[in-house]
Amino acid sequence: MTETTSAQPGARRSGGIARIVSASLIGTTIEWYDFFLYSSAAALVFNDLFFPSSDPLVGTMIAFITYAIGFAARPLGGVVFGHFGDRIGRKRLLVLSLMMMGGATFAMGLLPTYGTFGVGAPILLTVLRLIQGFALGGEWGGSVLIVSEHGGDRHRGFWASWPQAGAPGGNLLATGVLALLAAVQSDDAFHSWGWRIPFLLSGVLVVIGLWIRVSVSESPVFLAAQAEAEEDAARGVQEKPPVVEVFRRSWREVLGAIGTRFGENISYYILTSFILVYVTSHLELPKSTALNAVLIGSAVHFVTIPLWGALSDRLGRKPVTLIGSVGMAAWAFVFFSLVDTESFAVITLAVTAGLLLHGAMYGPQAAFISEMFDTKVRYSGASMGSQLASIVAGALAPIIAVELLKDFASPTPIALYLCAAAVITTVTVAVIKETRGRDLTRSVTPPSGHEAPVVRAGRR
Repeated sequence: MTETTSAQPGARRSGGIARIVSASLIGTTIEWYDFFLYSSAAALVFNDLFFPSSDPLVGTMIAFITYAIGFAARPLGGVVFGHFGDRIGRKRLLVLSLMMMGGATFAMGLLPTYGTFGVGAPILLTVLRLIQGFALGGEWGGSVLIVSEHGGDRHRGFWASWPQAGAPGGNLLATGVLALLAAVQSDDAFHSWGWRIPFLLSGVLVVIGLWIRVSVSESPVFLAAQAEAEEDAARGVQEKPPVVEVFRRSWREVLGAIGTRFGENISYYILTSFILVYVTSHLELPKSTALNAVLIGSAVHFVTIPLWGALSDRLGRKPVTLIGSVGMAAWAFVFFSLVDTESFAVITLAVTAGLLLHGAMYGPQAAFISEMFDTKVRYSGASMGSQLASIVAGALAPIIAVELLKDFASPTPIALYLCAAAVITTVTVAVIKETRGRDLTRSVTPPSGHEAPVVRAGRR
């Protein structure tokens, strides 16, 4: 296998790999800010403003159901964006996803509430949430692929982990804005109009993100594969749609991506979204306690994700991921016992340690999943594996956790749920192949079991 240790030519022309990474990180942070802002608002105000109910936990659960609807749209977004991303390029689709996400979030800040518009208010909110989910379904695959395909093989884990840091970066930004508003506003003011400010702020952030993202070059690996496809088309070779090719030749890789994401996805939403409900509704502590704990934990998470990615370049994707999944299986029980102390310092420790373990799963994941698929189907395969996991894992995690808390009034069943999810990821990662150092120009699913030739500048 030929190892490419330096950045690809496209990265050099566009100002270096650092510029590619910065554009991807900033755009991803903004999109995750938009997406997480909804989950935080669902836990804090949407239950009252859009889904009023006599039982606060029931209203919260209904709010989280619309939150889950956004996840339901993510695989569709992954399929659509993946198809066109594998056909016309990564960059154009990344610009489109950012515009869709930002527009939907900005519109949420202008929505009338249930009290003024009745049932129309939650319907409009749900439609905008669907648009958010559709856009995010295409964002993840494109953002990590454009970095993975610009950089070389040796340091791919490190570089590709930076777009991953956009998730805690977005959560940090969303939680930080909400925490600031909670500190300077009364509860009545925040509940009345203050909650709109973070959503309207998205419009400004999207303009900044677009200005940066349109300046980067297309992936050189994709351009080489596209040139090869054009040569094949000139010879009369008909290519099947990428989504068909993924399920025909790479279904094992899709299952591997789902399993790799499963425990990571569930743990993240328990640690950052459900914790807001648990602390405010079950422990009856101020919402600032949970918000500030998640804020501090997300800051540490943001900084350490690239470190886990770099470690995966030295040890391999599998060992680092297993550190996180095995650790999370054990931490699930410690986590709730620490949160139940009702001490802010101890709650912060519980969240931060949990996010550190999550980072061990999440940091190597971009390179790990990207390396599972061939260039011609990489956007589709990575997006589908990732977003299908989001439906069965992250989308349901807060809903299941709220229902378990409602039925048992105890965190133990939730800890068991979190532990089981981590075990599923542990077993999956233990049985799939290591991918560290793979040359992304080479096929891993050649026809008839033969190794495919290296794709170089459109030539076989």
